[in-house]
Amino acid sequence: MRVNPDLCVGTGSCEAIARRVFSLGPRGKAHVRNPDGDTPEKIWAAARACPTHAIILEDETTGERLYP
Repeated sequence: MRVNPDLCVGTGSCEAIARRVFSLGPRGKAHVRNPDGDTPEKIWAAARACPTHAIILEDETTGERLYP
């Protein structure tokens, strides 16, 4: 899982949904602070809530892109 800083516009929807995983940095961009901080369901919900699809979810084993 990662956040593309070029796509992030800092709406904070990811932080609102999965606060233990995502946070907004000093430049107002989201970043992953603890990838294991919440349930997979919350992480997926946060990714889907991102209006610019800046959250990229990948299979940890294969590296296959799962979302978006």
